[in-house]
Amino acid sequence: MFAPENLLSGSSAAVALAGALGCGLLIGIERERRKGSGPGRALAGVRSFALASVSGAACMVLGGQWLTLVGAAFIAGLGVVAYARDRSGDPGVTTEIALLLTYVIGALCTADLALAAALAVAVAVLLAARERIHRFASQWLRATEVRDGLLLCALALIAVPLLPDRPLWGPVLNPRTIATLLVLLLAIQAMAHLAQRLLQARHALVWSSLAAGFVSSTATIATLGAQVRERRSSPRVMAGAALLSCVPTLVQLLAVAAAVRPAWLEVLWLPALAGGVTVAAWGAWQVQRGLTEGSVPGDTPVDEARVDDAPMFSLRVTAVVAALITGMQVLVHAMTLGFGEAGLLAGSLLAALADLHAAAAAVMVRQVPGPSGAAALMLAIGVHALSKLVTGWISGGRRYALALAPGLLGHTVLTTGLLAWQSGVWP
Repeated sequence: MFAPENLLSGSSAAVALAGALGCGLLIGIERERRKGSGPGRALAGVRSFALASVSGAACMVLGGQWLTLVGAAFIAGLGVVAYARDRSGDPGVTTEIALLLTYVIGALCTADLALAAALAVAVAVLLAARERIHRFASQWLRATEVRDGLLLCALALIAVPLLPDRPLWGPVLNPRTIATLLVLLLAIQAMAHLAQRLLQARHALVWSSLAAGFVSSTATIATLGAQVRERRSSPRVMAGAALLSCVPTLVQLLAVAAAVRPAWLEVLWLPALAGGVTVAAWGAWQVQRGLTEGSVPGDTPVDEARVDDAPMFSLRVTAVVAALITGMQVLVHAMTLGFGEAGLLAGSLLAALADLHAAAAAVMVRQVPGPSGAAALMLAIGVHALSKLVTGWISGGRRYALALAPGLLGHTVLTTGLLAWQSGVWP
């Protein structure tokens, strides 16, 4: 059991023991505040947690794994006895589990002090946030959000790793890539839903437009344009909100790159960031200016009950989007095989009329970052922007399209220009 050759040096052992003492004190102070007093007090406080952590480190220093296992069994036995003797009306096992984990953290200090310290901080924060976590789980989260969150975790942690990671035809139809894309799109929609719930009270129109953009920016532009045509809203305010829905388009472009071919992120992050900041600033300015001038007869409230009960994402709609993106990849691959670079460009432009992400994915999966692929992607971004402008004109009329055009075309020119510079299309 005792293996002198495995002992740490004197200075290393001292550092490990001191780190274990600090970790134990950190967690123990938080537990001491909740320990209570009298016969109903909890199992352990600051001294017990500090001693447990130091014991874990000492066992590792002196005896290695076997002595450490004996110490862990002793700490676990103490927890069982304390739980059995608990006479409070609400016996829990949080302190008992935390005590055993603190012992393990102490042992970890002898192998990786930084990781042990980080874990101790995380445990202390988790214990201290008890009331907030309980309120979040039992009051703030809705049943639909719990259900959708579990579904998203199951897809990400179970389904994706089990799928084969190899393309079925050339560089396209990779099952794991398709599933990863689906999970990323669902996760983005879920985050947008939660942000909308958190911030809807003060900026309903702004955050509703941003959230809707994660589903479809083109559909959002058409919906807001319809409100203008029906004379229910100001063209300037609705155009500003429509521009805000273009920000998620650039965010999802990066998500598609990360899922399909991460090498594209190196040339895309700056154009997407600059374009997103530009269109967000312009859209927010238009909304604020229009509201300040009183061009909207009142607020545009969001039905809180409807938002609260709404799902975080639409699996069916997102699956259709992922299928559309995959289908466009297959189409562009087939056209490239048949017509070479001309087929790549033609297929990309055709895909961009329906969905920018489908066109981008088709280019990325087919081309490595470089002038040829970037040129096709730039054309796809431009064609998609023009299709949005035409959609705005048809849905909201001339004034709506004119209010939409500067921000839409401006951020498109900036994005494509930076992409050309990043990829070497322009020297």
